[in-house]
Amino acid sequence: MKPRKYVAVDLFCGAGGFSRGFQDSGGFEIKLGVDCDPHCVRTFSFNFRKAVALLEDIREVTARDVLKYVGERPHVVIGGSPCEPFTSVNPRRLSDPLDRLYVDELGQLTLHFIRLVGELEPEVFVLENVPGIAREPIRSAIVEEFRRVGYSKIFFNILRAEDYGNPSCRRRVFVSNIEIRPVKRRKIVTVREALAGLPPPGTPDVPNHEPPAVSPRKERKIASLRWGESLYKFVGADGKIYVNYYRLHPDKLAPTVMGCSRFVHPFENRILTVREQARLQGFPDDHVFFGPRDAQYNQVGEAVPVPLAKAIAECVYEYLLLRGV
Repeated sequence: MKPRKYVAVDLFCGAGGFSRGFQDSGGFEIKLGVDCDPHCVRTFSFNFRKAVALLEDIREVTARDVLKYVGERPHVVIGGSPCEPFTSVNPRRLSDPLDRLYVDELGQLTLHFIRLVGELEPEVFVLENVPGIAREPIRSAIVEEFRRVGYSKIFFNILRAEDYGNPSCRRRVFVSNIEIRPVKRRKIVTVREALAGLPPPGTPDVPNHEPPAVSPRKERKIASLRWGESLYKFVGADGKIYVNYYRLHPDKLAPTVMGCSRFVHPFENRILTVREQARLQGFPDDHVFFGPRDAQYNQVGEAVPVPLAKAIAECVYEYLLLRGV
């Protein structure tokens, strides 16, 4: 039993993966989630009944708004700002790195996270994004922006979700004012273990577990795939080859789950359901996703994996306790 709970708010809450990890750690009370996507806000509202789910563009949100709903200054501010401006997967990202932060409209949302952190003055903040945001000259620009709002010591913690019990690969940077180094698990969780125990798709009372329809032609192509093979490939901005409709290997980790990605079941000739894909991100089965099916897949793919979020939360909790907060 945790001796106390700290107040946390999530400024890019999405479906609530980051918040779920903090809540499940037992040391935090999630009091507010902000997002501009109505499907995400509905999902967040359903899964965090005691929190306020605010449908709002973060550019229009002030500290006064946050305090009105939370009732007190939060101890922790978390959030995952849009990664599209910074990810190498995006072939349309701007060529000048600083333009990705200061010119790109989605990139500017990271600056609004920094603005709100400066206004709220939390004990700890944690901003999630792709590792590209930690490369120069963006890295120095972010350090300077945080310095301007009162935080002189900034850490770029690069963590792999699979090191903390997540069944799929995910390498992300967590920008914070404290060093975050969770204890790694010795054993990976495989696809087989992650999907174990789920009833067949379409089973009543299992949310988000409806079988996605595919054309007969695509179904025939899927049937020909062996483990590790995919139907489609595309080239990212970094020249790397990325895959889609990928046949999962049951005894390995899944590749990185993205909003646009669809995985083929390791043993059945079909696409994973949203529920199965959510398991690859560490979501428990009682975490329900709302909106059209593509929106549900996007919510899963854009989330911070729950096991990783929980590991981060435990580090933050220990820091706050040691500080006597």
